[in-house]
Amino acid sequence: MLNSQATHAADTLQFSGAGKESQARSLPKANRQNISEAEQAISTASGAALAVLGLKRGGWGGFALAALGGAFLYRGVTGHCNLYGALGIDTRRLNERASVQHGTGIKIEKSVTINKPPEELYRYWRNFENLPRFMNHLEAVQVTDATHSHWTVKGPAGSNVEWDAEIINERENELIGWRSVGAADINNAGSVRFERAPGDRGTRVKVSLEYAPPGGLIGSVVAKLFGENPEQQVEEDLRRFKQVMETGEVTTTEDQSSGRAATSTGKP
Repeated sequence: MLNSQATHAADTLQFSGAGKESQARSLPKANRQNISEAEQAISTASGAALAVLGLKRGGWGGFALAALGGAFLYRGVTGHCNLYGALGIDTRRLNERASVQHGTGIKIEKSVTINKPPEELYRYWRNFENLPRFMNHLEAVQVTDATHSHWTVKGPAGSNVEWDAEIINERENELIGWRSVGAADINNAGSVRFERAPGDRGTRVKVSLEYAPPGGLIGSVVAKLFGENPEQQVEEDLRRFKQVMETGEVTTTEDQSSGRAATSTGKP
């Protein structure tokens, strides 16, 4: 219901008459497009959803959400971000050799110690089709060849985002490094390291991630309003990875109102 209302809100707030190209040509230089098509689409969807949510909530808090939604709708419709303009950033012209443009990325580093040898953890992770079993927001990974794969992830406001990835650095049982390639909805790069823990206490698994959030840097704020906190997601993914590798299953809470715990099998 929220998605349909958001779509309707976005449609009713579109500029009438000329299309996006003629709109962009009519804008002064300071207001010309400086965000990518993917950012425009997600800004529009997120803005419409925020506007509907704010109108439903009412009061000053609802008014603030609706106002923020209107700002994102304007950003999506015009393709212009004032913050990017002030910083001289243009995500339509990303450096093709860099997955994340300098100055636009958000960095995350999380780690967990798992009571298993590095070789076993590396083998399980290296089969990327295993990853959705413990990464809740990951819909699917399709491996296309030895170093390339296609990723589909749940995005904010009920959207999906996709990208192609390639392995750029790999040491067996120690390291997997990757970056997104091509026209990715989310430009990202990162690595996962498998290091023996001191005192023969298993393996320390460390994930380092840098990404350009959908909707730009302030898109991360909108995502958090919808309960999407990337740092928390990575931390919880690693916790579930630990459960899968140590016990063979993941404990989840299916019924939040009653707090009943359920388990899902993580291994094939």
